[in-house]
Amino acid sequence: MSTASTKVPEGRYGRSSDERADHKLRIIGAVLAAVLLALVGYFAYHYVGQNKISAEVITFDVQQNSVKVHLEVHKDADATGYCTVRSQAENGSEVGRADFHFDTHATRIDKVVTLRTTSKGTTAELLGCHAD
Repeated sequence: MSTASTKVPEGRYGRSSDERADHKLRIIGAVLAAVLLALVGYFAYHYVGQNKISAEVITFDVQQNSVKVHLEVHKDADATGYCTVRSQAENGSEVGRADFHFDTHATRIDKVVTLRTTSKGTTAELLGCHAD
């Protein structure tokens, strides 16, 4: 003669509390991942799609009270704007900062600009470019 088992058949009376908690965590994780992906996409579009002027420092030459900076600027043909360049001393203090304006219709501009400094600078750093 066999006795009835006291064990409940698995899955017969719904999910266990562990499975429900696991399911909720998966949903919360999926929602947070979707929000994060949307934010990254928004900021990427705003930075790349809306920035009509970009540049990079090709070379720079340090003088006693100035730094000559060779900039390569890429922009839309109808865009005008400026790029901000700064120089720092060996100890890290800022010794010069200036905006250089670009308003020609060319889409690529190679230009050597002179950044005046209060003392000898050791760097030339492009801080960013902005459309007018």
